[in-house]
Amino acid sequence: MSKILVVGSSNTDMVVKSQKIPKPGETVLGGEFFSFAGGKGANQAVAAAKLGGAVTFLAKLGADELGKNAIKGFEKVGINTDSILIELNSHSGVALILVDSFGENCISVASGANNFISPQDIIDAKSIIQESKFVLTQLEIPMKAVEKLGEMAEELEVAMVLNPAPAQELSDLLFKRLYLITPNETEAEMLTGIKVEDENSAFYAAKFLKEKGVKNVIITMGAKGAFFLTDHESGLIPAEKVKVMDTTAAGDTFNGALVVALSEGKDIKDAIRFANQAAAISVTSMGAQDSQPFRNQLD
Repeated sequence: MSKILVVGSSNTDMVVKSQKIPKPGETVLGGEFFSFAGGKGANQAVAAAKLGGAVTFLAKLGADELGKNAIKGFEKVGINTDSILIELNSHSGVALILVDSFGENCISVASGANNFISPQDIIDAKSIIQESKFVLTQLEIPMKAVEKLGEMAEELEVAMVLNPAPAQELSDLLFKRLYLITPNETEAEMLTGIKVEDENSAFYAAKFLKEKGVKNVIITMGAKGAFFLTDHESGLIPAEKVKVMDTTAAGDTFNGALVVALSEGKDIKDAIRFANQAAAISVTSMGAQDSQPFRNQLD
């Protein structure tokens, strides 16, 4: 089985759902509390592991109960946690989320140990990178670490997949080192200046990214599906139609599933179909990692 290395963030999401989001200085009573494992890196690693991938997760956690609980959760789904590092000078990442009765939310994130992932941590993981067929990362960790990962992946001839979320500017050198980039419509517009609304505009945004040096591009477009562009073909793969309950981590599920399919030798169209199915199942129930499907749910 081909190995997948996920490098990224791990958070604990603490959610209070109430009638309304309080104004500054206001207290709102009567809410419900939920706690979910989250963080884009962790979500993608868990999605890939639940779908049968041989996943190693490189992340940084604090020496606290939140970190210990996160590791237990990763091990439960079969993730190799040997590369998870403990940052003694910080807490594990936390996201505080307030949700009102209409589903609107406001979020405050204390990234904590996620901010301490360094280029040296990536260098120290050379043997793990070298053993991997795909490396998947996002932008909730320091950009210097992401750029070093790109450098190492290129040097070791390992395919690097970047989910550029949350959106921020990328260097021309990093673009050239990517096997695949997977922005959503908002992130694609930020990276290219092209507003992605349909298949035609997605093509031009993807073409812009290809001209930057990325080998392959997939732009996720929510309910419309996912547009792809390679050296040889392009097209829009429609999304699965389901009743949506909660879109949290749908994009992370897509990315984790996509890399599993690619690691199994599926071509890009079949890999997107597989990822679309996984993402569709994930939005039919609440939560991030809890909502992500196991392989038998797709089969």
